Amino acid sequence: MNRLFDNSSEPASAFAGRTCWVVTDGKAGDEVPCLGLARALGLEPERRVVRPRALFAAIAPRGPIDPAERPGAAFSPIAPPFPDVLIASGRRAVPYLRHVRRASGGETFTIFLKDPRVSARVADIVWVAAHDALRGPNVIVSLTAPHLVTAAALEQALAAPDARIAALPAPRMALLLGGDSRHYAFDEKDRRTLVGAVESIILSGASVMITSSRRTPKNLIDEIRREIADTPRRAFLWAGDGNNPYLQMLAHASTIVVTADSTNMVGEACATAAPVMVYEPNGGHPRITAFLASLEKAGRIRRWLGRLERWPCAPIDDTSLIAREIAIRYVAWRALRDKRG
Repeated sequence: MNRLFDNSSEPASAFAGRTCWVVTDGKAGDEVPCLGLARALGLEPERRVVRPRALFAAIAPRGPIDPAERPGAAFSPIAPPFPDVLIASGRRAVPYLRHVRRASGGETFTIFLKDPRVSARVADIVWVAAHDALRGPNVIVSLTAPHLVTAAALEQALAAPDARIAALPAPRMALLLGGDSRHYAFDEKDRRTLVGAVESIILSGASVMITSSRRTPKNLIDEIRREIADTPRRAFLWAGDGNNPYLQMLAHASTIVVTADSTNMVGEACATAAPVMVYEPNGGHPRITAFLASLEKAGRIRRWLGRLERWPCAPIDDTSLIAREIAIRYVAWRALRDKRG
């Protein structure tokens, strides 16, 4: 972080009674951190999903909002009254944050998560991960991103286990699968390795809980499904059918294996007390490499080398620290505005 935290600060008291929008283009990787931060601030956000047409999406974050979604248009995602607080993420959301900030006369406190790819001055507060280069007086930096995997949520999941997870004998390993992205492409070697990991866990006598994402290659899911077909009492695969017991998997896992393409999932796994092993598919990016190296140096993760490992570790969760810092800055921002009249 950029400064020391006042541990006595309670974000919920700073934002009591305030309205909030979460503005994204609907991608879970952008929306979930915003929702996690809003909850940590004690806010009940309205989800506002922007869908700019191709031209306006292509020139974001530097261009204007799509006129078809202007505040006066039917079904506009940014129709007034404007909120007290706006939290946004994703480059397509930048023009909408900028528009609301200006149209509200500066009365909406704006927070942007991740590098906006324009000046940090685009919002009142910008949060970035430590592996991003952006810095500035209004930039908050932490190792992991905000998320919804709180200690309280994990405790609740343990107290009320999902029947599909409770049926699996302990110890239980969670396998969190991402998928193809800008920086990673799951090839045949990756599929063999991940299917082999499932096989080795079952042969070791443990159970395996597997969750996929919208980006997970279908052929990988199909191969895993075939692998676990003969051991239904020791394996559970969620591949988009019914409710995803993702939080249950995190709460009940003795070890977690997660693919490196999703820094959000890596951060969520690190919020648990379980050892976290990271599998790196084909590809990569220097910023993700730096992120993983920081977590490895902290003793929180290890790289997947073909076998499960266990070691003493403690949860890493920066969500509450980020929320406290934002609350401190919000109180100062509010006081300055009130002083100016």
